[in-house]
Formats: sequence, structure tokens, C-alpha cells
Amino acid sequence: MLVQLPDRPNLPGPIARKLTEAYERYATEPLPEHYDTFIRDEFEIDLASEYAGFPVRSPFGKASGQLSMTRRQVEEDVNAGLGFVVLKTVIAQNETGEQSMSAWASPETKMVVEPITGRSGERGWTVSWKGRGWHRSFADYLQLIRDAREVAAESGCLIVPSCKYHLPASEGEGWNQAEYEYTTRHLWGAWSGDNADEAMPLEKDFSPTLAGDRLSDVRQQILRWLQEVPRLIKSSLPEPARQIRLGLKLFNTLFDDEFQLELLDTIHNSPHRPDYFIYGNRLFDPAREFEGKKGIAYGGPDLSDRNLFVLNRYRSHSSSAMLPLSATGNIDSGKRAVEYMLAGAENFQLHTFFQLPAKEYTCRVGNKTHKALHELYFHPELGLLAWLTHLHQQLGFESSEISLRQLVMTIANRPVLLDRNRA
Repeated sequence: MLVQLPDRPNLPGPIARKLTEAYERYATEPLPEHYDTFIRDEFEIDLASEYAGFPVRSPFGKASGQLSMTRRQVEEDVNAGLGFVVLKTVIAQNETGEQSMSAWASPETKMVVEPITGRSGERGWTVSWKGRGWHRSFADYLQLIRDAREVAAESGCLIVPSCKYHLPASEGEGWNQAEYEYTTRHLWGAWSGDNADEAMPLEKDFSPTLAGDRLSDVRQQILRWLQEVPRLIKSSLPEPARQIRLGLKLFNTLFDDEFQLELLDTIHNSPHRPDYFIYGNRLFDPAREFEGKKGIAYGGPDLSDRNLFVLNRYRSHSSSAMLPLSATGNIDSGKRAVEYMLAGAENFQLHTFFQLPAKEYTCRVGNKTHKALHELYFHPELGLLAWLTHLHQQLGFESSEISLRQLVMTIANRPVLLDRNRA
């Protein structure tokens, strides 16, 4: 079944009026403390979702980066109502502190938020920065995990560590298994605390490599990474199947769309499959300059256009059921989130949208996370509530109650596909 999304959602009059009233009201006063409950009661929409098989109270989360590297940042996001927070990416090390990927532990963190126009003519936003992974000590990162878990306890907000491990540069180079074992065991120990039976969600971050690093030059080497990394991480713990739910954060390479499809095919058909995947947070322009250097990652409309094209093409041609997908890449509205949901996503990671200039948000109270969620949920024409209502009607559900989980399952099982051309 092909689903087309019109320019504006088709909503019953009473729902449209109620959304407009909520959007205007909560632009100047705080949202209810438990806004997911408010939305369920007022709009009959259940936002409960999943991340890697873990229940989360809502589908929007913060992607790994400079906005998730302190206890205070996590606390603000938990209080604002995010469903999950992915911590800044730490660089793996062995027991002596040596890091084979130490070049990625860079302290340069300047970020510039600027408008960008895609090839389609659509305007959006992108963030440029010089920083890479976590540059403080590994002990500090482990403490961040413990602090974040404490802050989020009982909130329904999931804390997700992120790590960049050793990747061999050539076929003849072996794997630094000591880094995999030491880092994974300590990450899990910090996350689980006294509860040794609890599984840990973990993102293995390929994205900093993108296509601008020399390690990304050889296609077969990239495919080798995707096949071997899940095994190395999971075998680092005594009972790997129970203790880690592993997600691979896939990058957009400089290669064509066919190779992007080969990446997806590889992780879905490997004997060492991950538990879920994240796709795909940046594009790379080797000619674009930033801070006097050529080569910069960027986002905006071209990113979501490519991601949605590749994901929908994979879903329409693959005989394999898609792994659980955490979508990212220019998610700037609830409508864009629904487009990703129709491409197979069950939740949505954002980074740029939490950093826009203040004038870009209608909401005038709370921090930027709060303001962004107000826009993402309640906007009468672009918000998630409007588009979930539209999709619920379009798919022919008879019940007036709307469940995000049920919509995700329906899309996965029919299958329902987004009819969307690429610019």
C-alpha cells in the first residue's frame, strides 16, 4: 500500500481547533508536567514507543553530540519530556588507556547553526562543527552514564551510551579486541550498576567516520566492519545476548545509493546482526569549507531526501523484515517524523532542531528542548499529533484512539510504503 502525504493534514474540525488552541496556549505557558498523559487524555493519542525493544514514553529523543555530555543537559531533557537521550560518543580504549582511534577524541567543539537550501528548493538548517568524540577521561564518561541513569530513573526516558571502536584500515590489519572488551565491559558496568540482569542499549557510532576519513575509501572494508563489529562487541561480555542490545549508526558515504542499499542489506543478512540500526545522520561535502579547512559534514533537506529515498527503496525491494530503526537526519517537524515512520522508523533522533535560533520557535517558555517539542507535537499543520491523526484515518482504523505503537506495527506488517519522489 502506497501512502501519499498531502501538503496539509486532513483533520476533523474539532481536532483541528483543539490542536490550534493547544499550540497557541502552550506557546506562552508551560506544558503540563506529564504532557504524554495530557496528550493521551485530550487527543486520545498514545505516544508510547520503543527504542531497541525498551519502552520509552515518547518517540522523540536527542541524538549523540555536544548537547548530551553533562548531567545538567540530560536533566533538562528528561524534565522537558524526551523519550530517550543518546550520550556523546566515547572513544574506545584498552586497560592502559591507549586509543587506536584517538584522533576522534578531539576537544574542538565550536558549532555554527545556519540556514541551508536543498536541491529541491526546500529551506532548512544545518550545524557545522570541528569537534568529534568525547575528549574527557573514560572515567568521566562512565560517571556521566551513572549520573544520567540516576537523573532519568522512573521517568520513562531511556539513557543510551554511544561508542566509537577500533576499525582496521586494511584487510590485513587485525582487530584491537582488547579495546572492544575493556570498553564494553566498563560501559555495561556503569549502565547496569547493581542490576546485573539488566540489558544495556548501545549505539556503535560509525558516523564520525562518514566518507571524509581515509578509512572510508574502500567499499569492501566498510562491509567488513558491519559484519564483524557486532560480534566483537557482543562477545566482549560473558552473556552477550542478554546484556547488550546493539545498534549500528550507519553513515552516508560518498558512494552512490546502490552502496547505501548494500550497507542495509549487509547488516540485515549478516550472521552477526545488530539488534537495531540508526540511519543516517549526516552528508559529507569534501569541497565545502569550515574554519579554514575543506571537508565538512552537513544536514538539511538533501539529507532527509536521500535517507527517505534509500530507506523506502530498501523496504520495497528487500525480502528481509527490517530491523528496528531509529531515524535521524533533518527531522524538523512531526510530518517529517511520520515520513520516516512510513520508511520503517519506530522513533526519531534529533540534534539540529534543538539548536535553532530562538525566533524559529513559537514557544516562548522553557529551554530549547521544551520549545522544540512544542513545535514537533502541537503545530496544527506540521506537528506529530496532526499527522498521526491523518495517518490513522488514511490507514482505515475504526477506533478513535490512536496508538503510535500500533501504527508502527501496521506499517511494518502490511507493508505500508511512503510514496515520495526524490528531488
